[in-house]
Amino acid sequence: MSDLKGKGGIVILTKSYVQNNESTKTTKTDSAPDAAALEKINRFTRRNFSTDELYVFPVILCDNEIDRDGERFSIPALTKLAELFLGKTGIFNHSGKAQDQTARVFDCRVESDPTRKTSAGEPYTRLKAAAYLPRTEKNANLIAELESGIKKEVSVGCAVGSAVCSICGADLKSGSCGHERGRSYDGRVCCAVLSDPTDAYEWSFVAVPSQREAGVTKNYSGKEGTHTDDILKALRRGEEVTLTRGQAAQLAEKLTALEREAACGRAYRGELTKQFLRNAALSKPEIPSDTLRRAADAMELEDLKCFAAAFRRGADRLVPLSPQLAGTKRQAADNGNSDFKI
Repeated sequence: MSDLKGKGGIVILTKSYVQNNESTKTTKTDSAPDAAALEKINRFTRRNFSTDELYVFPVILCDNEIDRDGERFSIPALTKLAELFLGKTGIFNHSGKAQDQTARVFDCRVESDPTRKTSAGEPYTRLKAAAYLPRTEKNANLIAELESGIKKEVSVGCAVGSAVCSICGADLKSGSCGHERGRSYDGRVCCAVLSDPTDAYEWSFVAVPSQREAGVTKNYSGKEGTHTDDILKALRRGEEVTLTRGQAAQLAEKLTALEREAACGRAYRGELTKQFLRNAALSKPEIPSDTLRRAADAMELEDLKCFAAAFRRGADRLVPLSPQLAGTKRQAADNGNSDFKI
């Protein structure tokens, strides 16, 4: 590994990274801070601690690999995060309770492995931190879990100013594009590229990571306290979530909007199915209507659109239109009205 020089900022997110053996393996020698580490740690303490009072451990916060949510950090974002996560506290399950604070980052750096390529074709790059906690009776169990590898997965909370489609560069904060995350387009995997970090909040030990080598949940608004996407992701992962009244209201508003969008989607699919069945009956009368209905119900939306268009062209060839009707049909299509009744 070679260090990448440069300062950094952050992103609003939460991602969980499974720590590899290197990042979690500790011994009685490397679990105690050396003189240089002790000096850095004592910048965050109210009094100077001695080496034997502290336990230190490395932790991988995030990297530039595409995660299970179809998102990845840009390398400049990681360098910015290296600065923003310095001094940030470690907690459990993104809890906002003070009693769930457990450790603090005292050093943070970006590491790059030029021999390893990500699925996006970049050199694998990660944000590696060093954290400390006091050796107390309360922390004895946590230290044992760190030593034994039970506590490995972590997730970071931060704010990012930019999220764009890796294929077309569309701004995903203000909408979406026609590309599907996880699909390949001309050999390039589609994902959301997170850049321009603006703040870092915390990092957490979690049970179920969203990333394969780390873990993060993200909110693209750049505004603190707006975490509906993060909340929904946590619920899907089966995590316990405690909501403030404001967050509950935001989540209810988000769900209402999703319900409206789902209703529009169902109406659109219903009209598309009607077109598919009508044109299929004209161009392929030998196929039973029940078979066509079952096929339409089983298709993904993009497949249904493709077959509906194909059967429509076949029906047009079998049932020639007068020039006047054909012009009417073209005008309707130009106006976005895809229904054309014969």
